[in-house]
Amino acid sequence: MAVTLPESIAAFFDTLTPEEWVREAVGRIPELLHDHANCELKAASTALGFIYRYPEKALLAHQMSRLAREELRHFEQVRKILSGMDVPFEHVSASRYAGTLRRTVREKEPERLMDMLIVGALIEARSCERFAALVPHLPDELGKFYGGLLASEARHFEHYLEFARQECCVEKSIFDDRLGELKVIEADLISSPDPQFRFHSGVPSSPTVSALEVKDG
Repeated sequence: MAVTLPESIAAFFDTLTPEEWVREAVGRIPELLHDHANCELKAASTALGFIYRYPEKALLAHQMSRLAREELRHFEQVRKILSGMDVPFEHVSASRYAGTLRRTVREKEPERLMDMLIVGALIEARSCERFAALVPHLPDELGKFYGGLLASEARHFEHYLEFARQECCVEKSIFDDRLGELKVIEADLISSPDPQFRFHSGVPSSPTVSALEVKDG
C-alpha cells in the first residue's frame, strides 16, 4: 500500500525516520502497537491537561476537548487490534523521546504554554511521518489502518502549531527561534542510538528494550 506524506509534514521536517527504525518496527509489530496504544492514551491525557491548566482559553479548551475524544477513539481502535493478537494492554513509562521533549518545557508563562504546544505539534507531526514510513511495509489491514490515521495526525499537528502561534503573545522571531531549537532536539532524538524500542524511539541499538518490558512503577 502506497501513501503520500502530507505536504505540511514534509515541509516541516528536515530529518526523516531512519530506515533502521522502520526495519526494527516491522519485525516487532506487537510491541509497536502496544506502545502506540499507550501514546494515544497519553495524547488524550495531554489534551485534557490543557483544559485543566488553561480553562480561560475557550477556543483552546474547545479544540482540546475534541482532540481528547479523537485520541481516545484511536486508543480504543489500537487496543482492539492488540486484543485480536492476544497482547494484553499495560501502561508503560515515558519514552526517552517524550520525556526529553517535555523536560525542555519552561516554567514561566507564556513560554510554558508555547513550549507545551510546540512539543505537542512535534509529537503529532512525527507520528504522522512514522505512519507514512511504516505503511508500505505492514500487513494489508494494519497498513490501511495506519494510512487512515495520517490525515488526523497531520490535522492535530496543524492545530497544535496554530495555537502555539496564536495563544502565547510572543514576537514571531522569538517563536520561530524556539520552534527551531525544539526541532533540533527532536531530530537528534529520532536519529541517535536509543536503547529502547518505542513508537518514537531513535535508531535501534543492540540490545533494545521493548515497551512491553518497561512498565510504570
